[in-house]
Amino acid sequence: MKIALVVALGLNNEIGANGKLLWHLPADLKRFKEITSGHHVLMGRKTYESIPEKFRPLPNRVNIILTTNKNFKAANCIVVHTIKEAIAIAKNARENELMIIGGGEIYTLAIPFATTLYITKVNSNFSEADTFFPKWNTEEFVETENIFFEKDKKNEFDFNYIKLERKVSH
Repeated sequence: MKIALVVALGLNNEIGANGKLLWHLPADLKRFKEITSGHHVLMGRKTYESIPEKFRPLPNRVNIILTTNKNFKAANCIVVHTIKEAIAIAKNARENELMIIGGGEIYTLAIPFATTLYITKVNSNFSEADTFFPKWNTEEFVETENIFFEKDKKNEFDFNYIKLERKVSH
């Protein structure tokens, strides 16, 4: 099973501030839906709670929430307490690609397991950011896709869709 991290980040690896995204990019939201639909998605409790209630759980996806809170419950979601537990659930369901969708703490736990990174690189800096994508060894991955999108009336920043695959060690 592949394990993919799906993330939108700024030039300094910014991913959020005060539990919210730092930008509004409808094209990226559409891509996120296309990439993750039909898959198991793993997110932290804070990420889950940042999703507007009317969109929770994310439709057409098995929502798995990772939290240290043993009493946390979320309707129509699977709650786990370790990353390995989440991976086992997806594997047992014969998932072909587990999608890890944040936030910062979850990305830090998941990056050692990642086989694929789907990155939306927003070509701007966001000084208000308080949450960041973790540092990772770029030498372990190879870029397989990089598509530039120019800002327009709906998307306020230029951005790139980048796909990275973990190099296979021999």
